[in-house]
Amino acid sequence: MKQLGVQQPCPCGRLRGAGKAGKQEAYGDCCGRWLEAAPDTAQAPDAESLMRSRYSAFVLERAAYLQSSWVASHRPESIAFDPATKWLGLDVRAHHKTSDSTAEVEFVARQKPANGPAVRLHERSRFVREAGRWLYVDGDPL
Repeated sequence: MKQLGVQQPCPCGRLRGAGKAGKQEAYGDCCGRWLEAAPDTAQAPDAESLMRSRYSAFVLERAAYLQSSWVASHRPESIAFDPATKWLGLDVRAHHKTSDSTAEVEFVARQKPANGPAVRLHERSRFVREAGRWLYVDGDPL
């Protein structure tokens, strides 16, 4: 598991302020408030925030957070990380609620495996809110 200081820029790249001129959020003010909490207690307020926090969890190798934020019917038994993978960034392209308890987020996540070219994951992810908590369901590659 990798560590990140609360004042360091958040891996998800969320900006505070107007447009691309905004300042990048600090980890402790952004995804860190959910990733550093006890699993099953951290609650992102919306699907986009959950998507961003899940990206940060992959960067920081937080399997417990990833599993606790996955809907039980789709949750894998375990999550393996390659510590040599370098995460290059997240671009959230679109997000919207599809009902009071469902939402979708389109994103592009970039990574560079140790032995190979950089890879882009472009996905439309589905989320559901159960008992007031947003959870990742699954996604379709785009």
